[in-house]
Amino acid sequence: MWRRALVALSLIGVAGAALAIDYRSVSVPAAILYDAPSQAGKKLYLIKAQTPVEIVVRLDGWLKVRDAEGTLAWIEAKSLGDKRTLVVTAPRAEIRQSDKDEAAVLVELDKWVAVEFIEPASPGWAKVRHRDGATGYIRATQVWGL
Repeated sequence: MWRRALVALSLIGVAGAALAIDYRSVSVPAAILYDAPSQAGKKLYLIKAQTPVEIVVRLDGWLKVRDAEGTLAWIEAKSLGDKRTLVVTAPRAEIRQSDKDEAAVLVELDKWVAVEFIEPASPGWAKVRHRDGATGYIRATQVWGL
């Protein structure tokens, strides 16, 4: 009986890992998003460098991705890199000196500004780097791409 329980728990863990969300960022100056996994597909729009996307489906050099607004489209896999970025989705966001609400604000960011994701921090926070070099912590509720 214990053996069955352990096997069930391990299968749940494997399934959870398989369902992990995979985010990547556009690594070229601009990439075309298509309605199908082919350059013959309808071109929907351009997506700029450093924009994070969530990978939903992988298919022969193509990725079906979701952007911060929830739009689904296809992109060539070669247009994405391993470097992760986050994008501000709140009207204003702050990079703080530490992962505390009372910490000093290092940088204030407008909506749609991208920041480099460094690592997760305490619950509800992420450590990030702004393009000007400021490194600190941002509230997870203020960004998309985690």
